Amino acid sequence: MRIGDARTRILDAAEELFAGGGYEATPTALIARLASVPKGLVFHYFPRKIDVLVALIDERTLVEEGREVDAVPGDPAGTLSRLAQRLPLSASPAMRRILFREADTHGSVKERLGRLNGELIRRARFALELALPGARGDAARLEVAAATFAAVLLYQENLCQLTGHQIDPNAVAELIAHALA
Repeated sequence: MRIGDARTRILDAAEELFAGGGYEATPTALIARLASVPKGLVFHYFPRKIDVLVALIDERTLVEEGREVDAVPGDPAGTLSRLAQRLPLSASPAMRRILFREADTHGSVKERLGRLNGELIRRARFALELALPGARGDAARLEVAAATFAAVLLYQENLCQLTGHQIDPNAVAELIAHALA
């Protein structure tokens, strides 16, 4: 028996399997087997397989709102680096793969990915506005810089899986800061 309550074990197993082979290719029986629970218990917590995916997305992908930004005027690279380090983005590498894999076929997944991306862009833009107070009039450049940084934070796991190369958010922060100078 694996440690943790049955519902958590079911979600852990589903996360691993959906990230590895995808939602459609994962039978509920395999989730139950990996979670070390009877198949009926999966349906007790999640009446349909889609309910497992929705619970994963709702519970395991989150950007906490209302967090302060540690911005230093004149230091956009350091500000973005600190944002990346302290960003309360709850989404494991596996959950990020699930988000991108399933966004095309499941509306709730696409909607959550859009909200995550929007919140990351909003925070990066706000951080850059604080770090570059004179650049506030250059909203279009700040928006592109923020969107680029958010993309790296969200997509880095997928890029690493595809290419084998890890992307350093600090290096991206430096690159963005130089482009805004």
